[in-house]
Amino acid sequence: MPYLKMQPVEMESVDCRIMTSALDLFVERGFHNVSVHDVQRRANVSIGSIYNHFGSKEGLAKSLYYHLVKEFEEMVEDIIDEDLSIRERCNQLIWQLLEYTETRRNIVAFMLHAKHREFLPDEPPVCSAAPFKAMRNIVQQGMATGEIRDGDPWVVASTVFGGAIRLIHLRLDGVINQPITLYYDELVDCTWLGISPTMDSVLREQAV
Repeated sequence: MPYLKMQPVEMESVDCRIMTSALDLFVERGFHNVSVHDVQRRANVSIGSIYNHFGSKEGLAKSLYYHLVKEFEEMVEDIIDEDLSIRERCNQLIWQLLEYTETRRNIVAFMLHAKHREFLPDEPPVCSAAPFKAMRNIVQQGMATGEIRDGDPWVVASTVFGGAIRLIHLRLDGVINQPITLYYDELVDCTWLGISPTMDSVLREQAV
């Protein structure tokens, strides 16, 4: 089973092996270029096992999507539960996204790089999923407490996390060839220059 924090057990159950194999194949080839037989061969299970557990290739993709959304949600919740400032929470989330791109590449690729609406048309955009709502809520809390400059929540949240997500896309596309964790310090410096509460006063002075 693909996990963010947990290590898979050596003897995985059949449904876990199927989901792990499907994730790798969907990322390697794209959903539409993978057949149930491809998953069956990679997972070393029977065709019947796939249909019994998931019903169809689309059902398998949906189960995988829900599982990984939950993994991301737990990652965000773990950070929220820590005794951290808003800035520290945002920075920790940015670091985790960059670090998991290097250590859990296929999970991040499926969640942040795949075009889910092409093969899960009934699902809302991934940005509407619970973990990404929680990330926006952190930003809104920061604006409410004055730790982040006031502004439209979508714009400010995109400023906080959009740089990390763009770097992730560049890494997954092979444009960046070194670990993107190396960009962390510069990335958060640039991010907080844009959303620091002191920027409000600077912009007001410039407008006068």
